[in-house]
Amino acid sequence: MYFSLIDRIESLELGKQIVATKSLSLSEEYLKDHFPNFPVMPGVLMLEALTQASAWLIRVSENFAHSIVVLKEVGNVKYARFVQPGQTLTITASIVKEDGALVKLKTEGTVDGQTNLKAQIVLARYNLSDADPLLLPKDQKVIEELKERFKLLCPSGAVYH
Repeated sequence: MYFSLIDRIESLELGKQIVATKSLSLSEEYLKDHFPNFPVMPGVLMLEALTQASAWLIRVSENFAHSIVVLKEVGNVKYARFVQPGQTLTITASIVKEDGALVKLKTEGTVDGQTNLKAQIVLARYNLSDADPLLLPKDQKVIEELKERFKLLCPSGAVYH
């Protein structure tokens, strides 16, 4: 199952930083089990929100050059507070270092200016056709779908050069 954990990209500075938001609604499917009578966003999904925002920063900064941007490594994760229905998690991710296919980022999630979690993450980027040239059409299809999704997430004027 795929959860889109970014509702909106508030700002994106190419090659540097993204600010995105996730508004938690009581209708989120996973909340019925996490936890009964005390619904909160699972920590792993908060981390996934940081990862998804970071992936958008990379995709847009490199003009969608890679069809795949995935989590490679997580470090220094610190959880501080729960995210509850009705709250908005604001995600900030900044590129620290790029090394070939790997990108290291410093990330933070906040609610009302208070830190809920922080983490350093490393994402890997590649194309399916890197391993099999016959998969180039699949790469192109995925990239076009990502571009369309980006248009929904990011209002015009939110991207800075």
